[in-house]
Amino acid sequence: MESFIVSARKYRPITFKSVVGQDHITTTLKNAIKNNQLAQAFLFCGPRGVGKTTCARILAKTINCTNPTADMEACNECDSCRSFNNSSSFNVFELDAASNNSVDDIRELVKQVYIPPQYSRYKIYIIDEVHMLSAAAFNAFLKTLEEPPSYAKFILATTEKHKILPTILSRCQIFDFKRIKSEDIANHLQFVATHEGIKFEPEALHVIAQKAEGGLRDALSMFDQLVNFCDGNLTYQSCIDNLNVLDSDYFFRFVDYFRSGDIANSLLLYQQVIDKGFDGQHFITGLSEHLRNLMVALDPATTSLLEVSDNVRAKFVQQSQQCRLPLILKYLEMASDAEYRYRDASNKRLFIEVALMKMAKLLNANAQLPTQAAPAQPAPNAPATAQQPQTQPQQVQHVQPQPVQQPQQQTTQPQPAQQPQQKVSPPQPQPIQQPLQQTPHQQPQPAPVVKPVQVKIPTNTSSFISINTQNQTQPASNPVEEKKNEPITLTPEELQKQWNQLAEIKKLTNMEVFTLMNDKELNLIDKNNFEVIVTNSIFEQRFKQYKVEIVEALRFRTNIPKLNFTVKVVPLYDESEEKLYTTKDKFTAMAKENPALVQFRQSLFQDIEY
Repeated sequence: MESFIVSARKYRPITFKSVVGQDHITTTLKNAIKNNQLAQAFLFCGPRGVGKTTCARILAKTINCTNPTADMEACNECDSCRSFNNSSSFNVFELDAASNNSVDDIRELVKQVYIPPQYSRYKIYIIDEVHMLSAAAFNAFLKTLEEPPSYAKFILATTEKHKILPTILSRCQIFDFKRIKSEDIANHLQFVATHEGIKFEPEALHVIAQKAEGGLRDALSMFDQLVNFCDGNLTYQSCIDNLNVLDSDYFFRFVDYFRSGDIANSLLLYQQVIDKGFDGQHFITGLSEHLRNLMVALDPATTSLLEVSDNVRAKFVQQSQQCRLPLILKYLEMASDAEYRYRDASNKRLFIEVALMKMAKLLNANAQLPTQAAPAQPAPNAPATAQQPQTQPQQVQHVQPQPVQQPQQQTTQPQPAQQPQQKVSPPQPQPIQQPLQQTPHQQPQPAPVVKPVQVKIPTNTSSFISINTQNQTQPASNPVEEKKNEPITLTPEELQKQWNQLAEIKKLTNMEVFTLMNDKELNLIDKNNFEVIVTNSIFEQRFKQYKVEIVEALRFRTNIPKLNFTVKVVPLYDESEEKLYTTKDKFTAMAKENPALVQFRQSLFQDIEY
């Protein structure tokens, strides 16, 4: 039974021409070989699976080839090429820095460098994952890397260039490998599938290429897995089922539902996405990418940026023609915001559903904007020379449309919505068609009607009548004004009562004022003035800060407009008295009151420890 070789090894490039998606690297290397301008050290850096080690092997094989082609490719026929292909070359050494990263390993390598090559021009060292070397190993490698023998070449490969010492970087020619385009990966997969005799759908290869995210080795590994899953018939549906990829048709349907404002179907479709095992983060990321592709497909010049198959590209172009750029940008903004805030949401499903509902109602909300501004436009039956007060009949028409359609029939029996206008101009039986310029001659007080009418007015007729009625009639008796007409008689008890009640109110609104007013002694001077007794100057300063607020509140509560207070500081003790701090001071004060204490101390032959 023949052993199976994975596609990543079986179809590994062996020439510069067969390298996928790294033309800027291969062209530079071939020109360096052609002009005999090879550096002593190369550093190949880039993400995984883009061809770093492959290009290092091709370079090592080509520079030792004794009969290269005109295009600077290895001939694969000389002894050096055959020994390299059979992995038996004595002049090409591959090391894994992840397992040989100590100083001793580098010292052993340096000793081998000074042994000349056998039957070849160069002695080449390929060190993979060179960023795994320790700092001491890098330092031991510096001198040899900078000034190696003329026949020694070093090719270093790494996925994390930022971990390499700057002293190493300065001694190498750095080649940055880029991620391979999805189109290039799909073409290479098509070549492999054709060579292996595997049936495939182009959309399936594009799904694999997008899932690989620029890594050709990952794409080939997924390709082998899917070939076994599909039993040699690679279909689009089998790829998305096996790779856990959400079908792009779902996103096309979501956008169609957004455009039609269909919230119900949007939620039901999202339920189908959840039933297939996709989480919200995966879905919202895919939706954002879909909206980005829609925006790109709007302009034919940017259609080439879509990394999809031709059939899917045509769908994007067709759907983008049904949408406008501002609408797509708004969708994309909402989806990106939901993707950013998804991790912080406690109810993640509800969070996504709310975002979908907002997108579905976005187009309808924008479509209603002209209808909301319609009442500000002149009515069809209004005179062309009407001035700004013409907004009054427009509002009446918006509240009650019947008078506009049948103005002649409503003259004898006006509806409640027209009563305010009949009060303004009673001689005119048709308030809607009457030119408002004649109103000042017939009615000397037009302001009460014109003033309350505004552009934004409730559509409820009862609300309209109540607004005009409130403006035309006198308001009811104000309990505040009635209270102000009855000032209270200020007594010490009433003053303390109002003060305590105000303090309780401030407890709910301003705790600092409550603390200041609580448990304070008041001294009534006359009917308009009183004193607040405090114990220190700090309270006095704080009362000065809040005095205006407290006085205004007390004046309102007592209905005494001239009520005012002053702050009086009454210390708890007499500051002029001498304070006893030390033991000596205390004994001296006690001895003044009782001189026998001095004799008692002397009789005991004791002294005070001060």
